[in-house]
Amino acid sequence: MKKFLSLLVMSSLLLAACGGSEEPAGTEGGEPTAEQSEAGGLEDLFVTVATGGTSGVYYPIGGAIANILETELGVDSSVQATGASVENINLLNTERAELAITMADAVLQAYEGNGAFEGEEPIESLRGLMAMYPNFVQVVTTEDSGIESIADLAGKSVGVGAANSGVELNARMVLEAYGLSYDDIEEDYLSYSEAIDQIKNGMIDAAFVTSGVPNATVIDLDTTHSAKVLPIEGEALDYLIDTYPFFTSEVIPADVYGNEEEIQTAAITNLLLISNDLSEDAAYEITKTLFENLEAIQGSHNAAQDISLETVDVGMPVPFHPGAERYLKEVGALE
Repeated sequence: MKKFLSLLVMSSLLLAACGGSEEPAGTEGGEPTAEQSEAGGLEDLFVTVATGGTSGVYYPIGGAIANILETELGVDSSVQATGASVENINLLNTERAELAITMADAVLQAYEGNGAFEGEEPIESLRGLMAMYPNFVQVVTTEDSGIESIADLAGKSVGVGAANSGVELNARMVLEAYGLSYDDIEEDYLSYSEAIDQIKNGMIDAAFVTSGVPNATVIDLDTTHSAKVLPIEGEALDYLIDTYPFFTSEVIPADVYGNEEEIQTAAITNLLLISNDLSEDAAYEITKTLFENLEAIQGSHNAAQDISLETVDVGMPVPFHPGAERYLKEVGALE
């Protein structure tokens, strides 16, 4: 027993000599130094990047973002496949994601409490990191379907995207611009890949695919069935732009899907949002790191090549996070 007590005392003395007190090494009065606090704020952070379905454009871009944060900042990060815009906004709002790729229309509706967020409290905590690239509304069918315009979708089975996704919101608005609604079609809530498979199998006639171009699933359809993208033009396009100012007029270039000519359509800006719960310094470092490694994001998908500092605020309907704003003002992207 005496030998045991002697060993215990000696062990305690050795621990004290080696800094085994209640105060960690490198601190004063038990508080971390400023350097440790700044590093720890990022080191202890886990960043979930909310994207969309694995067959869409959001997912590879989100994967590139997560990879940059891990390799350049040492931040643990993961990319999460989701139902896209509306779900991503809710993930941010419930602190289950730190970054989220969304469409500007859904963001504005959430911020104001209307549209898909009708009857809910406006989510005024939404904060932007950057505007990314335009999402083209692509209403896809096949050459042998007999469908020549969106007006021809009346009485047809149509994939409208996952329920409450940004794609589905667009589907409702585009149909409205042509004097149609879900009462006039047989709507089917399908992801991009599910919708294209159903077109191939003859189960549905057309599908809304709102994404960057080219979309891999549309390319897949074109390899077997001669895909056709219906134009959005004329009075219907004017109606969309006048009624919903987040829409812009765009064209899908020739030869993207084997199309000989450009296809007139509508587009909506994609945004990268960042959690308002992140500190200003953390948001600053994340923003700075992403833009300093922008080539890696641009290389993740053809659609991402349009991301640049010059268009960082185009279509952003919510305030920038103070940390993102600080960096963007430093580099002259914001005034």
